[in-house]
Amino acid sequence: MLKQFAIFIIMEWNYSIKQFEHYLKLERSLSANSIEAYLHDVIKLKQFLEISNSGLGPDAVSNTNIREFIEYINEMGMSAHSQGRILSGLKAFYRYLLLEEIIDEDPTTFIEGPKLGRKLPDTLSYHEIEQILNAIDLSTPEGARNRAMLETLYSSGLRVSELIDLRISNLYRDIGFIRVFGKGNKERLVPVGSDALKYMTIYLEEIRCHVTVQKGFEDFIFLNRRGRKLSRVMVFTIIRDLVSKLGMEKKVSPHTFRHSFATHLIEGGADLRAVQEMLGHESITTTEIYTHLDRDYLKQIIREFHPRS
Repeated sequence: MLKQFAIFIIMEWNYSIKQFEHYLKLERSLSANSIEAYLHDVIKLKQFLEISNSGLGPDAVSNTNIREFIEYINEMGMSAHSQGRILSGLKAFYRYLLLEEIIDEDPTTFIEGPKLGRKLPDTLSYHEIEQILNAIDLSTPEGARNRAMLETLYSSGLRVSELIDLRISNLYRDIGFIRVFGKGNKERLVPVGSDALKYMTIYLEEIRCHVTVQKGFEDFIFLNRRGRKLSRVMVFTIIRDLVSKLGMEKKVSPHTFRHSFATHLIEGGADLRAVQEMLGHESITTTEIYTHLDRDYLKQIIREFHPRS
């Protein structure tokens, strides 16, 4: 009888997790990576309840059980950031169960995540950006593509996933805009600078036109030698090799170009709402992290140039 009950509980968890996956995919339109992360968080709770022999299905979990689980992952040495992310996944799961009227009360409601220090993103100075761009060998087809790619990355503040998914049909060269599909497939129009447009035009009209494009990749702007769209890993590798060539000690990734784009705009006096729109941030508070960088910059200016500092 106990074995049958245990099998029933496992089936209940598996069914709820599967339905939650459908909800995230169809109703929330989240990316595959985000969905996987949410499901992983719920599975961690399920495994904890199995280890502690609680015999609880997803609809019977209490506030106390959630607190015990958070204490458990804390004792395992999990960072505050990871704990906060897992709790966020559990909150999403129980909001879904509440929405579907599978539960009457959300056990995560009064549980707060660990306090997180806001990590300031790494940035490059404009001079460092120029150094990296000028280190690209433009005499090769890959070099011409890489220059167009990194110019676009810095010019428009794109995520690496948005960069590799850019399509020719979403490039409006006449008005200087690109249509971008960000997190959750949310669409936005982003300005693209004249230098980025210049190098993208050279790549499209002089390099890409000679590539044998594989079926299904005809509309992607940036292609590898095999005529398929570039991978995220390839973009990271291209940047890493350029930074290594220059002997830079900073850790530079595609995200660094995005952070630098935002920081340089705000240092130049750009409106925070405009930067939020260009970055595709859902909340202004996410964009506000760059104002901390701006304040540091202002403090530095005061220290260097004010006679009383």
